[in-house]
Amino acid sequence: MLKILAPTLLLIPTTWLTPQKWFWAASTSHSFLIALISFSLIQNSSEAGWWSLNLTTAADPLSTPLLVLSCWLLPLLILASQNHTSAEPKNRQRTYITLMITLQFFLILAFGATELMMFYVMFEATLIPTLVIITRWGNQPERLNAGTYFLFYTLAGSLPLLVALLSLQHTLGSLSLLTLPYQNFIPSSPHLAKLWWAACLLAFLVKMPLYGVHLWLPKAHVEAPVAGSMVLAAILLKLGGYGMIRIMVILEPLTKELCYPFIILAMWGVVMTASICLRQTDLKSLIAYSSVGHMGLVAGGILIQTPWGHTGALILMVAHGLTSSALFCLANTSYERTHSRTMILARGLQAIFPLMGLWWFFTALANLALPPLPNLFGELMIIVSLFNWSWWTIALTGAGTLITAGYSLNLFLMTQRGPTSKHMLALTPSHTREHLIISLHLIPLALLVTKPELIWGFAS
Repeated sequence: MLKILAPTLLLIPTTWLTPQKWFWAASTSHSFLIALISFSLIQNSSEAGWWSLNLTTAADPLSTPLLVLSCWLLPLLILASQNHTSAEPKNRQRTYITLMITLQFFLILAFGATELMMFYVMFEATLIPTLVIITRWGNQPERLNAGTYFLFYTLAGSLPLLVALLSLQHTLGSLSLLTLPYQNFIPSSPHLAKLWWAACLLAFLVKMPLYGVHLWLPKAHVEAPVAGSMVLAAILLKLGGYGMIRIMVILEPLTKELCYPFIILAMWGVVMTASICLRQTDLKSLIAYSSVGHMGLVAGGILIQTPWGHTGALILMVAHGLTSSALFCLANTSYERTHSRTMILARGLQAIFPLMGLWWFFTALANLALPPLPNLFGELMIIVSLFNWSWWTIALTGAGTLITAGYSLNLFLMTQRGPTSKHMLALTPSHTREHLIISLHLIPLALLVTKPELIWGFAS
């Protein structure tokens, strides 16, 4: 783990000491090198299920795909931010990149932690750089309001988790992920047991987010700059799913009865957010609500506690991370040229930017889970496992899937097809850099079809 952590930390002095002429090239190439080094974590395997093990960090089949995804995203974030921050003073550009590097450092420690309290501290630490990115570099005046929503929703959800973890530490004497599966802890009082169960899960359900506690997400996405939106959609939402899978092991006997309302809420959220997406006029808001729907499926897959559910959830988390990040990149390229997020004002762009239209087409199809992409594997595994749990769920998951296909195609047709608006004059041509960012999202997504066991998690 140190071979990723040390270069990430050393990227901060590199960012500040590199001459301005080489600043973007150096930070991008170094972060890309870290992403390539992180691939070495994938091939390791051991009988115990853990590798790269030391006193504080380790990797296993669950954390490795998310670790690699975190490292892979940093060079893409830096590439995507180049135009957005070009008018800023040089020191602010360096601060912006430093915040993203710090965020990656916290994410690596969160996904690699072998101790629940360390995971909790890193889970909370990711708040700080994300909040600064949203409130300082956001586009609209409402960014402070969005930052407040983001901060207080996450803090209100995670404080009960801190109390639950402290009580667990007091009783068991250890919060190590290596030993927790073999220890049994249920509070003596049944009412206290239910409260403890809810406290353990609430932080992760807010972070995912579950429908009902999702209002911070569209606000944060819409107000954040492109890098903030990308990292929120691709990685930070996945912290919730990862935390849920990790902590479910200790909650096992209680989950059987207590999970019903949350599964119903997650399934209902899939249909509701997909329906909201059909009515959205704001491009970034539509992509943000689509993330809530996909994370609802992930929450359902994790809560029913079956191997297929967990595997489907992990596959969908990785696939959705790449797809939604690519969608936010495309939304940003459109916004930088039309200066509007309203979809109807950006229609007919395919005639002007045919290659960008092709990227929109592929990404929209990935969002609606086109075979043979991993998005389809993940969704199918979750839907099948939910159907085995209760055949009533097919009504909600089926409706959600149909509406998702509807709004994904509507997203493509509204932004790319039709007559070009009259105000579309003297648009900047698309850059190689933008095509590179999208291809670095979609190529790994397509390649995962050939070797899906890399993101199967414990099932492999």
